[in-house]
Amino acid sequence: MSALKWGQGKGRSAAGSTLFGMPLSFDHFVLPRLLRRPVRVLARLSDGEFTAPPFSAAILSAVLIASGSVYGAYLGGHVDSIVQSITARTGFAVDQIKVVGNRETSEIDILDRLELDGWTSLIGFDAEAARERITTLPWVEAAAVRKVYPHTLEVRIEEREPFALWQQGNTLSVIERSGAVIAPFSGGKQALLPLIIGTGAPAKAPEFLAKIKNYPELAARTKGYIRVGERRWDLKLENGITVKFPEDGEDQAIADLARMDRDNGLLTRDIAAVDMRLSDRLVVQLTPEAATQREAALNEKPKSLKRKPETKI
Repeated sequence: MSALKWGQGKGRSAAGSTLFGMPLSFDHFVLPRLLRRPVRVLARLSDGEFTAPPFSAAILSAVLIASGSVYGAYLGGHVDSIVQSITARTGFAVDQIKVVGNRETSEIDILDRLELDGWTSLIGFDAEAARERITTLPWVEAAAVRKVYPHTLEVRIEEREPFALWQQGNTLSVIERSGAVIAPFSGGKQALLPLIIGTGAPAKAPEFLAKIKNYPELAARTKGYIRVGERRWDLKLENGITVKFPEDGEDQAIADLARMDRDNGLLTRDIAAVDMRLSDRLVVQLTPEAATQREAALNEKPKSLKRKPETKI
């Protein structure tokens, strides 16, 4: 039987076995397998039969100090920093970053969210946490951060799609088709986006803008789309004319406006506004200059219309 039994067997190794002076002779007692070898070593050491190898005390002291340091680092939450420091200095420090898919988002903002310090190890780098930080940037809809060993990070960005500029009071913002605000207006290519103005405009703009786009000449002249009272639309044209559409029947009003402009050049005349809110008539407001000229023309009597006195022969 291979199990170590105390109190059985012959001679000193059985009945006379002691550990640091304490007898270990217990009848029919079997030690667990994992404890048999250590107990034998300790028993031989206590009997003077075991000689420790050279430098064993120094080795045990080093192991004790290292164990204490690791445990202290664990309690203090510094294990990740230690791993980062060691692996970064063994060839795994991040020294190359590839950013793909960003148009409106600057690389500086992306690098800031990565939180690299020059000695960041690729092994200990938390890519998921970095991805979550990047998605907090205004233009970022989705992001992916991938480790490419030994020392490269690859960041892929999907940005939100701008639809229009929304002016509300003094605030000008870039919005999505859904009406959600992306970021404040910052110039550049964003200036080419359609301008919508007023409370409630973002919710109704996609449908109305689609109707205007059916008439390319009218759409090309439009400078702004103004939501009035959250009920109806005005168009502000690039030449300063304001077109006031009715609350109901705007489809027909748009078609009529395009037809009158095509047939009579309505929107190229010296007028200030076209009011289409009345179903039975069209009201045209002249510019102050045109109104003055018209009034002067009406007040002046053409000399040719004055009756000449009869001549008697």
